This record gives sequence, C-alpha cells and structure tokens, in this order.
Amino acid sequence: MMRVAFLAHMPTMQWHIFKAIPPTRPASPNGLLQVEHRMEAPVYIYYQLDNYYQNHRRYMKSRNDKQLWSKAEEGETLNCYPEDMTKEKQPIVPCGLIAWSIFNDTYKFVSKNKNLTVNREDIAWGSDRRFRFGSDVYPKNFQRRDLIGGGHLNESLPLRQQEDLIVWMRTAALPTFRKLYGKIEVDLEAKDEIEIVIENNYNTYMFGGTKKLVLSTTTLMGGRNPFVGTAYLFIGSLSLFFTIAFILLYVIKPRPLGDPSYLSWNKNPGGMIK
Repeated sequence: MMRVAFLAHMPTMQWHIFKAIPPTRPASPNGLLQVEHRMEAPVYIYYQLDNYYQNHRRYMKSRNDKQLWSKAEEGETLNCYPEDMTKEKQPIVPCGLIAWSIFNDTYKFVSKNKNLTVNREDIAWGSDRRFRFGSDVYPKNFQRRDLIGGGHLNESLPLRQQEDLIVWMRTAALPTFRKLYGKIEVDLEAKDEIEIVIENNYNTYMFGGTKKLVLSTTTLMGGRNPFVGTAYLFIGSLSLFFTIAFILLYVIKPRPLGDPSYLSWNKNPGGMIK
C-alpha cells in the first residue's frame, strides 16, 4: 500500500501520513495540516517521489532535444522509442518516456474557508525555458496511444510555457527526489489549519513507490538540504581518521626518510646499475 505524506519545513518538521485510496480510480484524499511556526511567503510546494529511478540510462536518453527546441524538427524522434510515433506513424511531440511519464497529481489548499492561490509560473529554471524548449513547439499527438503514462499537456500552449513539463524533464540523479509544484504567495501564520485536497492520479503502486507533499520556505542560503552538510561531516571524519592512523603508524613503526644509502649509485660505487 502506498503512503502519501505531508511535510512542512519550518524550524521543526511536521509529518502527517495518510494511507492512499486503492488505485482503481483517481481519488481525492483530504489531509489537515497545522502550521507550527509562521511561514513567510513565498511558501514553496514540492512533490517528492521515492523509489523512482529517473537516472536509469534508457529513461534519461528517451527524449529528443532537437524536437523540443524547434518546430522544424518535430519529426525528429530518435531515442524516443516506444513513445515516438502513433499507430498512424505521426510523430509524438514531446516524444520519449520522460515526457510520457509526467507527474499529474494536483493539489488544492484551503485555509480559513478560502482557497489559497497556487502560483505555478516561474517554477522552472530560466535557462531551461530559454534554451531547451522552443516557443514555437506545441504538443502534438501526446498521450494518444493505448497506454497513458502520466498527465496531459495543453496543446494550445508552446512547450516553453508548460513549466510543469520543463521541471519534470530535468531528471533527478537519485531515486528519491523533489520537484517544485508551485508557490503560495501569502504568509502562513502559526496555528493556521490548512486543508489539503489531493487528486490522486499518479500511479506509484506498480513499483512500490511513495509520494510526499512538502511545504518549505527558503532563506538567503537557499532551501533546507542536509546532503551537503552530511557529506562534509563524512569526508571530514574520514580524513581525520586517516590522519590519526598515519600519525600512529609513523610513531609506532617509523621509516627513515631520505636515506642516501638506498640510491643506486651508492649501492654500486662504480656507477653501473646492475
């Protein structure tokens, strides 16, 4: 059974865990989250997936950057198989397994009987929007095969404006990852209760994955990320261990350094190396 978890990143972290509805049809499980500490806007909304290997070699290669950038290259579907062509041999835009499997759960937030507006603009990297996704490339024949992977795309908007797709197609390096869903641009006060309504569309049951929803704020140093600190502590501890080990080795069993008697011409006074 999959778990859906809600986290809030504040000075202390709060978890709310709910069991998901069985995957026979999309469902809308509700959750209630109480804000423990004041969260200043913008409050970033992330979805987190566990046990999802976006870093698999064949998955990462299943895209065509020429097609994403230029309308003239919409027929370019190299590396996109099996999501390259329709049954009528028409190209799929965007092609490939990455786009095909785009995340499509939706979230709605209600506080004090009012819907909180979620801003889903400016969530992708600016360099990706400007240099990797064309302003004249529109979705075409997308999710029209028998097997549907994830969400649908708006065929009236160019790929450059479909930022949820751009965020998804920047593949993650680890099997547990978070991607930005949107921003709440009002402050959340302590003791506020937020009702979260989830449209549970994305199927993670088949591979034993889990989905989590994360609310987080940032500081001048960026968002909360314990990986760098953990890595520094690990490498520092390892370096200290080897330093102490080599010092003890040198003290217990020293080795003469720079002894000229080991030089070949001192071993052979005639200067000839045997």
